[in-house]
Parts: sequence; C-alpha cells; structure tokens
Amino acid sequence: MDNASARNLWGDFLDKHTEFAFEKAPEVGYFGDNEKDANELANLVSKDIKRATSHSLLGLQLREESMPKIGDFFVVTDWAGEAKCLIRTTSVKLLPYFSIHSEHARLEGEGDKSLEYWKKAHWDYYTRELEPFNRVPRESMIIIFERFELLFKR
Repeated sequence: MDNASARNLWGDFLDKHTEFAFEKAPEVGYFGDNEKDANELANLVSKDIKRATSHSLLGLQLREESMPKIGDFFVVTDWAGEAKCLIRTTSVKLLPYFSIHSEHARLEGEGDKSLEYWKKAHWDYYTRELEPFNRVPRESMIIIFERFELLFKR
C-alpha cells in the first residue's frame, strides 16, 4: 500500500480488530472522477449516509479492473489521497441501468437521494468514463450495484 495515510488508517483498524490481521491490504481510492465529487462522496461515506456505489461493468472491463467481491475492504480517500474511512463490501448485484430504482438511489445517498438525481449524475459520470474508449452509456448497460458497510473512520 503506497498511500501512507491509508496504511496508517488500515493499521489503526487492525490494532482494534486483530481478527483481520491476515487479510490482504485493501484497495485504496476515491469515489467519483473529480475533486468536488470525490471529497463530497468521501464525506457521505464517512457519515454513513452513502452505503452503496454503482460501477458500469463495461467501464471496469475496458480498464481491466476486477469486479468487487463480497468481503472486499476498501480505504476511501478524498481527492488529495487523505484516508477518511474503511468500508467492506456486503453485496454485489449486476443489473441493467434501466432497472435501477429509488431504493438504489437512496442507498447511494447522493444529492437529494432521488432516482432522478441518481440517473442524471450517473449517466453523466458513465458518459465521461466511457468517452476515452469511444463508447457511450446505454439504458441496457450492466451496472454493478455494490453495497458496503462503514467499518472504521478517523
């Protein structure tokens, strides 16, 4: 783990939860693709308001990233890389974009928590995410809906 802030947070967590001492070091990163969103989303996760996130399967495939798995640990940082909290994946579901409903939007905890807000914000994000690959989002694209629990925060 290259990020000293994340390494320290993980170490502080392990000091209190030795049962996880043999787990591999968690992935480290932020949510979103810009400073404003990354900082706001890290704050929402730290406050236990944001309890889910949505990945496009195509985006993960194009970047050759692995799918989240139940039990995965993840250190959430702000845009500057400052570790804010540790989360653990509790559920992973694949579903088409068009079947996202209001409960998904509420669990993500963003904006006014409405489905309308979720659809606009995520459509814009998926458009930016796929653009470098000359791809565009579609209503039928597969979304990986990941739920997580907040385990530890500073």
